[in-house]
Amino acid sequence: MTKKVLFNLPSDYVAGATHGILVGDFNNWNTAEGIYLEKYEDGSFGAELFLTEGKTYEYRYLLSDGRWVNDNNAKKSVVAYGQTIENCVIDVPVTSKSISVKKSTKKATAKVETKAPKAKVISKSDDNLTLVVGVTKNIQTVLKADGIVTFKDLGKCTMKKLLLIIESAGLTDKANYFTTWTKQAKLAAAEKWDELDVLKKEISLKK
Repeated sequence: MTKKVLFNLPSDYVAGATHGILVGDFNNWNTAEGIYLEKYEDGSFGAELFLTEGKTYEYRYLLSDGRWVNDNNAKKSVVAYGQTIENCVIDVPVTSKSISVKKSTKKATAKVETKAPKAKVISKSDDNLTLVVGVTKNIQTVLKADGIVTFKDLGKCTMKKLLLIIESAGLTDKANYFTTWTKQAKLAAAEKWDELDVLKKEISLKK
């Protein structure tokens, strides 16, 4: 059985970050599979996912400005890379209908509601943007964190916007063929796979 868990990062922790992802035991701390945070009107970030009842999970937030932050719920110290790092911890109850993560002095909460639907960590369709030549897993993470989660989204991007996202993430030297991304994405969105294959071969010949 699973329960829906609502995560919230208060605006004072968000500071100047424009977006971010939730990473933890539930996705093996893999940033490429990070859960993308929704920005609320009060400036806070939030997300929801379904976790297994009776299990304990550690998690943190990775923001667009490169900061790893906690929401000041109960924390557990772990040693990593020679440093003491504090992770947030949530115990998912088995029987309680609605429960909060261990109380803290801040108003950051992660409420748990009893439900058992299918787990889903991303609200929009999770198109594999790495099918576009030049989009690596790291770049896909950056794009999705900026709200570009489908081929259709990528196909609507201007070169100026893509360049800004790439430069902000420090991936300019790794963003190969980014001037062709929108064209490739439009073909993928329209499921014109044969035409996309032809285009990708043409791009490869230009190496």
